[in-house]
Amino acid sequence: MSFFEFDERVIKLSEKALKDSKFQLSKIEEIQEYNQNKMLKAFQQCGVSESHFADSTGYGYSDRGREVLDNVYATAFGAEDAIVRQSFQSGTHALTVALFGILRPGDTMLSVTGIPYDTIRSVIGIEGNYSGSLKDFGINYDEVPMKDNDVDYDLLKNKLQTRPKMAYIQRSRGYSLRKALTIADIKKIADIVKEISPDTIIMVDNCYGEFVEKLEPVQVGADIMAGSLIKNAGGGIAPTGGYIAGKSNLVEQCSYRLTTPGTGRELGATISTKREMFLGAFNAPHITGEAMKTAVFACSLFKNMGYGVSPDVDTERGDIVQAILLENEENLIAFCQGIQSGSPVDSYVTPVPDDLPGYDSKVIMAAGAFTLGSSIELSADAPLREPFAVWMQGAFNFHSGKTGVMLAANKIINIK
Repeated sequence: MSFFEFDERVIKLSEKALKDSKFQLSKIEEIQEYNQNKMLKAFQQCGVSESHFADSTGYGYSDRGREVLDNVYATAFGAEDAIVRQSFQSGTHALTVALFGILRPGDTMLSVTGIPYDTIRSVIGIEGNYSGSLKDFGINYDEVPMKDNDVDYDLLKNKLQTRPKMAYIQRSRGYSLRKALTIADIKKIADIVKEISPDTIIMVDNCYGEFVEKLEPVQVGADIMAGSLIKNAGGGIAPTGGYIAGKSNLVEQCSYRLTTPGTGRELGATISTKREMFLGAFNAPHITGEAMKTAVFACSLFKNMGYGVSPDVDTERGDIVQAILLENEENLIAFCQGIQSGSPVDSYVTPVPDDLPGYDSKVIMAAGAFTLGSSIELSADAPLREPFAVWMQGAFNFHSGKTGVMLAANKIINIK
């Protein structure tokens, strides 16, 4: 029995897409199983108990559950230490706390992967004129522009001669068609940095990249990394929050920025979210794998339909994001409307392009999510401009994700 009406052409293309991506899907499932068992072992090693789900109030002193949750993430990530908090409002907030926790006036932050994602630019002070940016505190910024959608390693070596305090790596692509960095790419960067400027701190924006591979950036040379719990790391269950993980001394510095110097991580009540944060952590490797499989299927299906895709089906992936070049505005809008119609929440809503602060063109977004802004759930968004690319991510499970992608294809294929 079919619950959805699909054009026969979409059904045939879907069947072919599954066959073409069979090997890649099996590779993802192997990583998925490895990371899920890694997380299970982390829970066991850290002695997670039901008592750790209890709330704390006031200052939150001696919150054992909060401490154990930190240990679970540190263990699963292969980090020396971690702080995981509901009080992080976004991935950008976690990254900001880490930047301000580590950098000091006169230091230089070197972005290895070109200009960072939009929301972090105002934090640095390279866009807008916001009081309290890194620039406002006398922290310098430099970057290594991407070359042919990859890291310019020769220029990186030259820039490192100045001995910057931090080498900043954005793992995911943002609104660009450059490749997301794999663990092998991050290791290559880290090796170069440590050889030329051993005291430079390597920081990774790990958003969209957690549990995509068997290793995490801090296991291949990164000193610190940060991300959001409403993306991969929260398993679609954590209702808010973020994390910082890495070397103990750096995590401690960041904790002083999170609360106050001296109190650091010892302060902070956990109210009504701890069970969901533990449960989200446990499910994160599996949910990430489901999102990866959905991305590969979408890539294969739309490639068979004749559209450009990035990354390609057999490309090693560094994040959960799939970009599809849909050639024109009509297809772009139809895709997002199809994704919305395949969502469990607000499926009846019709996304339309609109102006968005900070963008020079209208933007369309599709997201029928249980958690507002969650991009581990099936979602898609795009600015209405050439090359009319849409960035799709998420799906709690491959089965519903596949249906959503097919509905998007159905919408496009039946444009009159």
